[in-house]
Amino acid sequence: MTSRLFDAIVPVLSWIVITMPVWLSPFHPAVAAYFIITFDLYFLYKSLTTTYFATLAYKYLLIHLKIPYAKKLKKLRGAEYIQHYVIIPNYKEPLYKLESTIQSLVNSDYPFKNISLVLAFEQRESEARDKALTLQKKFRENFDNVITTFHPLLPQEESGKASNQTFAAKEVDTFVEKNKMVREKILITICDADSSLAKNYFSYLTYEYLRDRERLFHFYWAPVLLYNNFWRLPLFIRIQATLSSILRLAFLPQKDKLIQISTYSTSLWLLKKINFWDVDIIPEDWHIFYQAFFSFGEKIKTIPLYTITNGDAVYSGGLLKTSGSRYEQEKRWAWGVSDISYTLKKFISTPHINPFVKLRRILFLAETHLLWTVSFFILTISASVPPLINPIFKRTVLGFLLPKLSGIILTLASLMLILYVYLDYQLRKKLDHKIRLRSIPFLFIQWYLLPIVSFIFSSLPALDAHTRLLFGKKIKYKVTEKI
Repeated sequence: MTSRLFDAIVPVLSWIVITMPVWLSPFHPAVAAYFIITFDLYFLYKSLTTTYFATLAYKYLLIHLKIPYAKKLKKLRGAEYIQHYVIIPNYKEPLYKLESTIQSLVNSDYPFKNISLVLAFEQRESEARDKALTLQKKFRENFDNVITTFHPLLPQEESGKASNQTFAAKEVDTFVEKNKMVREKILITICDADSSLAKNYFSYLTYEYLRDRERLFHFYWAPVLLYNNFWRLPLFIRIQATLSSILRLAFLPQKDKLIQISTYSTSLWLLKKINFWDVDIIPEDWHIFYQAFFSFGEKIKTIPLYTITNGDAVYSGGLLKTSGSRYEQEKRWAWGVSDISYTLKKFISTPHINPFVKLRRILFLAETHLLWTVSFFILTISASVPPLINPIFKRTVLGFLLPKLSGIILTLASLMLILYVYLDYQLRKKLDHKIRLRSIPFLFIQWYLLPIVSFIFSSLPALDAHTRLLFGKKIKYKVTEKI
């Protein structure tokens, strides 16, 4: 009963906020108007801060790209004893995609041969063992060890990354214990099957880890930018990939709020202490952070790495199929709202952690999922609702000014897109993604489609996930196709 109540909090709030202008306008239209204006101003503030942090992150990125971490690492005491295990969870991924991802590991400038590859397959995939043999044969000379695991999905488990990663990480832990290795000196990197790690990733990671006094309690994350297949994407999906990449970049300098996603690293010691990933959940990235947080409190942080992990955006071939896959991916991510129930229960059962610190973390989680769902509706539709529903209010000064004030605020917020276009161009240039001359006009024209894209591929799937959670209709993990 408690879980159902906690699950309902944010979904109910989402529906209340979205429908508020409709049911409040007949009785208190001024209250609805002030709420809309306040929300618009808050969105402007978020746009300004996102622009600032994205610019700051890009500046730091340029600085760190010039630092020779591989050379610095050779002079750092104890560096040669750090062992890396890269877990690549995958299910029905094309062989060429896995080969490309593994090749990025081979191309690393890491000065020691202390990288082991862990190919985490699902037992239910018929081609898994053939792929494993092919990849072992091709890459076994490039790594300290090549370990393959075949995860048998158990009745109490959800299919997806979490259960697969836990099975693979436990196999690594068994291997480590058998060989009498020290968990504190072992870094686990979770690498999506379509992620290309930067050449300096392991050198940079190892350097930061050794210099970090609280390293056992930290995750390490470089932003995963969706540029691998950028020019193959339909226009609608390309806009979403661009915006996601800029937003991820903007997360980096916000250390108090930063939580890793997709591809990241942490110590085997920490994973062992929290018993790895919970196997009965779907969205695992933020969940593992909160698992650690409710064990060790404010010691748990995500440390930014100012380098680039290049990943694939959703692409299934045609526009309709790709759009469907993108919708399902966003819905799966938005299912992270289910973490609200988990964190509220943990709030009650963890008296050893500062309640204000816990509350701040939970409110950040709730705010993220609430804004994700309601922003489109409040920003684009709501300002026209009170004057439309209440003709008397339309003849007041506030009723007359509401759509105009809202439009001005949103126009100011939209000006930030100019910088987004610039950063997008610079980031792809750093990744050697050339821009075709005929494509330049589309880089600007595409932003006029942003409201449509935000609705179809952001707010609507998020609202879908919230509504399903509200009525107890669980979703199933669907592998995102990236051909």
